[in-house]
Amino acid sequence: MAYSAAGMPAKGTPRHVGFFYGTLDEYARTVGGFLRAGLAEGAALFVAVPAARLGLIKDALGRDAAHVEWADMTRMGRNPAWIIPRIRAFIERHAGRRIRYVGEPIWAWRGTAEPREATRHEALINFAFDTADAQILCPYDTAGLAPAVIADARRTHPIVLSDGRQEANPGYAVPSEIPSTCSPPLPAAPADVMSHTYRTNLSEVRALVHEHALAAGMSQARASDLVLAVSEVAANTLRYTRSSGTLDIWQDQGEVICEVRDAGTITDPLAGRRLPALDASGGHGLWLVHQVCDLVELHSDPGGTTVRMHMSVNPPLTGI
Repeated sequence: MAYSAAGMPAKGTPRHVGFFYGTLDEYARTVGGFLRAGLAEGAALFVAVPAARLGLIKDALGRDAAHVEWADMTRMGRNPAWIIPRIRAFIERHAGRRIRYVGEPIWAWRGTAEPREATRHEALINFAFDTADAQILCPYDTAGLAPAVIADARRTHPIVLSDGRQEANPGYAVPSEIPSTCSPPLPAAPADVMSHTYRTNLSEVRALVHEHALAAGMSQARASDLVLAVSEVAANTLRYTRSSGTLDIWQDQGEVICEVRDAGTITDPLAGRRLPALDASGGHGLWLVHQVCDLVELHSDPGGTTVRMHMSVNPPLTGI
């Protein structure tokens, strides 16, 4: 599916710090100190962490909290692909200023699929903002997160901060690559999925998605969004490949999941995570897919591409 390869920007000095904390006191003290240092240098400050953590940081800052832009990450980053565009918009609003951003993309009550894409997001940050004058601090709860999540976080941050010490990370992956553990093949779909092969007729694809979404109890508006997303991905099969595509549909824990597979390859790692220029020849479809779905998982290699789109039957609860 790639459909249009945009290439990676030239790499700059890494300023992407993984902060591994064990207690909430350490969390508030360290994040507060990071932001105060930014205030002292005149930086624009942006914090996106789960709502339950926002109060801790605000209390640590006191009156200085008024100088920070705040966001609840459980809303802003519910789909991890939404995070980079939001940071980019903040940087553009503060053009010419230094930036300090605190982003906590993975928390203990995240679902099972979301951390895979959130880890991919962390790997992508290393070249999404490599030319920006930005310091990025990403907190990780070592007491609440699985060891595998912490291990991946250590691979995606060129600098690590732990036990009050900041140092270059010898385990950091090559900056121009996404670690293989951050982009593995997706877990197998259930055996009882509804499967449909298409080559020319997308009306049947749209009808099947709509039927399954409504049967699951989804509202008409959400069902229409899912139909639109699946149709955009399936259209790329027709546009960019000579092979057929496969649509699988199933339900799991209150959501409808649609997976499209074909023989195409997506070569731009930021596809769908940055808004294409209006005159760009491609990329708008994946951007739209990420905007309307609750979660999009993507795996692409020379053997083909899989796009797995999640849509909750009811709007997801956030801000816990």
